[in-house]
Amino acid sequence: MLADALEYVVKGIVDHPDDVTVRTSTSPRGEVLEVRVHPDDRGRVIGRGGRTARALRTVISALADGQRVRVDVADD
Repeated sequence: MLADALEYVVKGIVDHPDDVTVRTSTSPRGEVLEVRVHPDDRGRVIGRGGRTARALRTVISALADGQRVRVDVADD
């Protein structure tokens, strides 16, 4: 559910929505959502000074309802 929500929000931000993928894994510190986007869209997802990435993390944390979740924007 969280991965689907994150994918939906990120697809609304980027120019290449077909290239958006979200992978879910589990670490000892909680769930990890790894976002991969087209290289041209990385700046859009991170935002100026990391504002967009921080906002995405805030939204997903609110949806997580107390679960520990980490959102990473992956480098390719």
